[in-house]
Amino acid sequence: MPLDRRGLLIGAGAASAGAFLGAQGARAQAYPNQMVRLIVPFSAGSMTDILARSLAEKLREKWGQQVIVENRPGIAGTGGVARAAADGLTLMLTSNGHVVIRAVNRDATFDPVKDFVAIAKVASMPSIMIAPAEGDIRTVDDLVRTAKARPGQLNYASAGLGSSTGIAAEVFRHATGTQMQLVPYRGMPESQTSVLRGDSAFCFTFFNVGGDLIQAGRIRALAVTGDARMSQLPNVPTFKEAGLASFAYDAWFGVLGPVGLPKPLVDQIARDIKEALGAADMRQRFEQQGVTLVTSTPEAFQAELASDAEKYGPLVRQAAGG
Repeated sequence: MPLDRRGLLIGAGAASAGAFLGAQGARAQAYPNQMVRLIVPFSAGSMTDILARSLAEKLREKWGQQVIVENRPGIAGTGGVARAAADGLTLMLTSNGHVVIRAVNRDATFDPVKDFVAIAKVASMPSIMIAPAEGDIRTVDDLVRTAKARPGQLNYASAGLGSSTGIAAEVFRHATGTQMQLVPYRGMPESQTSVLRGDSAFCFTFFNVGGDLIQAGRIRALAVTGDARMSQLPNVPTFKEAGLASFAYDAWFGVLGPVGLPKPLVDQIARDIKEALGAADMRQRFEQQGVTLVTSTPEAFQAELASDAEKYGPLVRQAAGG
């Protein structure tokens, strides 16, 4: 091929590549030019739903477009996001239970890490271990000793193996080497009610769900996860203070999109979410509920997804009988 002809082709290729990259950047800058759907794979009123609606309101103001929160509980909602177009118009706000979906649902047609792109971690919150207000279990040590003295006889509740509270319970059982029977419930309020009635020896909850009952003395808080005591529950020890330093677990919540979402869009959405979370009214509202609003880079959040899947997947798979 003549050199001048080859040069023309190379120049044309470079121009096309530049035009493509320019178009990508332009699309990111113009985003969004229509309604955005924020899928929540949990029911209305859940912590994930509350976070999603507050975030959607801030993004709606920032973007000048509708941001609609859609509650699509279960694997159907998550699977729909995995199959959505990678254009940034379908996003999902979920919890860290997302990483163990394949461990709980073997028929899932998507991978919770490989088929999603992490955009931004938005919140973390300590989990609270609760037990019946009446009874002999008054401390974490009481619970461990009782469970070991009666292997397989104590019930514990959760919102299912794939929930944040379900993962917390499995991590606790593994850390203590105890054998107890899981009684799964539809959600956190229902599992908490089973403890209130005395049907279950313990479960994990969050302050915004169980704080009033704890402060009223209707259920007993044994310990909280995290490095420090909660300001709302100053008399409740951390697990380290309760003598179980080997148990470490905090629930997180974050925004994901379908794999293939262009990097410029990922970065823009992450920046806009960070700005939304920095609003004073957002922080004040959620701090009162025991929720810490956090920010992260997409890369750090993606690494955390993979790490948590590797860490918690085998535990949950074993508990599920696999």
